[in-house]
Amino acid sequence: MDIADRVETYLSTQPGPKQADLRWLHALIQAEFPGSRLWFTDGTNESGKVVANPNIGYGGYTITYANGATREFYRIGLSANTAGISVYVLGLDDKTYLSRTYGASIGKASVTGYCIRFTRLSDIDTGVLSAAIRHGMTLDQAG
Repeated sequence: MDIADRVETYLSTQPGPKQADLRWLHALIQAEFPGSRLWFTDGTNESGKVVANPNIGYGGYTITYANGATREFYRIGLSANTAGISVYVLGLDDKTYLSRTYGASIGKASVTGYCIRFTRLSDIDTGVLSAAIRHGMTLDQAG
């Protein structure tokens, strides 16, 4: 099964309102960034143990570890959780940026160093969320 099929399977397993919100976000990101790399992680580690919620990822950047090793990973992640939806904006050097820039204007959401968590799209300003996603997707390699 290719990545697009895995994403579709994941989306189709979500309950109605959450599925609609996830599909809207998925379509928004794909329309704004056509051709960006699509990822899907099922939330399991190398041993098959569940360690996180499944994630749809978009874009990419190189993570460089202290030991010099590198790894490719997605820029924007989208995931359902028990309380709603999480949008991850990865690769930010300044862990206060999301909260400072979007926290006060996004609406009913929790904004941390790399995650915007909300119950449903109707609780937030989707224009502000779109701006945060756009920022994350357009960062250069240095972040």
